[in-house]
Amino acid sequence: MNRWMKIAYNEATEGMLANDGGPFGAVIIQDNKIIAAAHNEVLKTNDPTAHAEINVIRRASEQLEHFDLSDCVLYTTSKPCPMCLGAIFWARIGIVYYGATEHDAARGGFDDHRFYEMMRGKNNDIVFKQIDYEANAELIDQWLEKEDRQIY
Repeated sequence: MNRWMKIAYNEATEGMLANDGGPFGAVIIQDNKIIAAAHNEVLKTNDPTAHAEINVIRRASEQLEHFDLSDCVLYTTSKPCPMCLGAIFWARIGIVYYGATEHDAARGGFDDHRFYEMMRGKNNDIVFKQIDYEANAELIDQWLEKEDRQIY
């Protein structure tokens, strides 16, 4: 097993056996060094966003004291879900190595199929209603006028 994936695997095992959450682990590497490692903590924290990838991105960003992780590599025990893909995108991580597939995750009860269906405009049972457009769109204008804004 790849040495970095082994760390992610051990994180997943530790978290799963402690009943912290599902069988998922992740590690972020920069310049051939471990920056952060984490596992799923959804049950431990009662936070549905506490996936391994989200946790490791948060820890790596804190450790490196910046949000741009474009010079890092992510190893994760399973193909990231759509939420985690969004976090990977925003962290600008360009290389992700994963182990198990989304089909393996679904077999374990972690089925992302609904999310992919929703992204294709099918089976969406969430109701979206736009309100107070003008006031909220004005926030973007205020942001653009802000001289000390930092793009991320």
